[in-house]
Amino acid sequence: MIQISLSSSFWIISCRSAAFPVITLQESSGTNWPISFFQLYTREAGVRNLERTIGQLMHKAARKIVEGEEKVDIKKKSLKELLGPAPFEDEDENLKPQIGVVRGLAWTSVGGDTLSIEVNVMPGKGKMELTGCMGDVMKESAQIGLSYVRSIAENYGIDSGYFEKHDIHLHIPEGAVPKDGPSAGITMALAILSAITGIPVRGDIAMTGEITLRGKVLPIGGLKEKLLAAKTVGVKEVLVPARNKRNIVELDEEITDGMKITYVEDMNEVIEHAMKK
Repeated sequence: MIQISLSSSFWIISCRSAAFPVITLQESSGTNWPISFFQLYTREAGVRNLERTIGQLMHKAARKIVEGEEKVDIKKKSLKELLGPAPFEDEDENLKPQIGVVRGLAWTSVGGDTLSIEVNVMPGKGKMELTGCMGDVMKESAQIGLSYVRSIAENYGIDSGYFEKHDIHLHIPEGAVPKDGPSAGITMALAILSAITGIPVRGDIAMTGEITLRGKVLPIGGLKEKLLAAKTVGVKEVLVPARNKRNIVELDEEITDGMKITYVEDMNEVIEHAMKK
């Protein structure tokens, strides 16, 4: 949200007033284009690329003025025309409930990020395939998640021989990007359970937390960056380990404002909040 504030109050205003006073920036109700601009074109930890892209936007608009247009209105619909196809996806479609797809949160060296963990189940011989350039810690989390789901399978009417007759494929998109760390356990377990039961998971919810074999949710790090990433893509609720509550209290209200933080102690609570009834 800091970048959106900067783009509205400093970079855009300074770029426009410096050389392009005939360019109109529409920010009326329903045309909140700076948010779309930030989400689709300039995701980064700093503001260098943000300034560069805004400059590119202003130059493209100025060219239209030179070519004869009296005024250029910059709004969400005109971003693609001025800047070309967006390098990032519009997250609106990803906010719909899906089976076997769960949104996790990750910490990276350049800030927080969201990870859509996908699981497919197919007839087979009980194998589990893990793809997406996962490190050893994350692979162990996936195995623990599967073991937990097997332990509660009976509660969901899953036959005892189901796992011997089906293969499970867990994938994290953007396979060329290495991923590791102990904070995706509950996300993986929920994705596996959703794929097996056919129960969809809410798309407007994200989560972070490690899991034990008994289903307990363990605390994680990088919470500030993860919450910022969730807010950026429009997530309404984030599931956080109960033992991270003290870390939430220390955060600025600007980070948590407008987002529901739900504390969970075990997988039963995760399932209750995230799975569609």
